[in-house]
Amino acid sequence: MLQISDSDFQRIVTFIKQGYGIDLSRKRPLIEGRLSGYIYSLGYSDFHTYAEDLFSKKNAKDIEEMLNRLTTNYTYFLREENHFDYFRNTVLPWLEHCHKHDRSLSIWSAGCSTGQEPYTLSILLKEYFGSKADRWDTRILATDISQKVLGVAQKGVYDEESLQKIPPSWLSKYFRKSATEGMYEVAPSLRSNVIFRTFNLMEPITFRRKFDVIFCRNVMIYFDQPTKDALVNRFYDYTVPGGYLFIGHSESLNKAATSYEYLLPATYRKKGFEKK
Repeated sequence: MLQISDSDFQRIVTFIKQGYGIDLSRKRPLIEGRLSGYIYSLGYSDFHTYAEDLFSKKNAKDIEEMLNRLTTNYTYFLREENHFDYFRNTVLPWLEHCHKHDRSLSIWSAGCSTGQEPYTLSILLKEYFGSKADRWDTRILATDISQKVLGVAQKGVYDEESLQKIPPSWLSKYFRKSATEGMYEVAPSLRSNVIFRTFNLMEPITFRRKFDVIFCRNVMIYFDQPTKDALVNRFYDYTVPGGYLFIGHSESLNKAATSYEYLLPATYRKKGFEKK
């Protein structure tokens, strides 16, 4: 395994932190472990030459490949299932009541990785609204910084391990067996209900509408506290009054730096709603 010098380590860490908010300052073994083989495969014999070329050429695909290798995109359907239970039992009835006139929901899966989260949400929406689903705009915005993982999400083809928590009724209703053995593909009706876009969470949020619900789970584990606080405040500004924020169970919000109200572990709500 290649070893990285202090200067090259700091150079890579600073670049990633400033551009993408990801803090790898304590991840030196991870950088060496995940990039060494890749660097060899490109024909480099050391980190320094690789870093020199990376930062002088600034090729977007090369930078994205480095980010993909340094961040974990492991996910599966119905991950942290209690969030989806709360979404179905509490959030969806509230959304149906609030939007009974315009019938248009605004839900964002921020840092959607390979798509399992937004597709799970889409299934829940279709199951909840049932025969009325075609009278509602239930499309979900799903964003990620990586075009590579978004490509996987848009194809919507998953292995059995990723689907092991999916109920059999959902599997038969929303998935089709792929030509590749042991693989399943998302049904067209489900795929068309998710809008995938490339988006860097460090950039200003300028979407047309504010969101009823934001899922940003297991993304901020890579950010330092000031970066987390700033992102959460941007989320808050783009959440409607009474709207929800879901984060990963291994994450927490800085109570002193956010106006979101804590509801349950990893579940928050924007103030401005009437409590019953």
